[in-house]
Amino acid sequence: MAVKLRLVRMGKKKQPTYRVVAADSRSPRDGRFLEVVGTYAPRGRSTTDRDAVITIDHEKALKWLRQGAKPTDRVERILRSSGTLGGDGTPVATAPAPTPSAAEPAVVTEPAVVAEPAVAGVTAATEESGE
Repeated sequence: MAVKLRLVRMGKKKQPTYRVVAADSRSPRDGRFLEVVGTYAPRGRSTTDRDAVITIDHEKALKWLRQGAKPTDRVERILRSSGTLGGDGTPVATAPAPTPSAAEPAVVTEPAVVAEPAVAGVTAATEESGE
């Protein structure tokens, strides 16, 4: 089964939003798919937000790319702009989050000292000086 990463059209008339999905290449554009990988809103989230909004689950996208899924041209550009694909079209390996080892003590920061408000005309400066 040949798997493709491609767009599925959603949204209202003249206001498209797309899902980036992993689907069998033989299924129709808006037909059956295997998994939703992300979303793409070319018109932004609202009429006031004109910039395109791209939300990609990098782990799912990388999983399908490693299994041999081929992205369409548009999805390839979306994956590059989101940082999932490198400039040469190869998947970017995600670095695991660093975990603190037992040898390294955890860094604990002290909470910031907040000055108490002045009470009945007495300020913190007069209390310290003893007046």
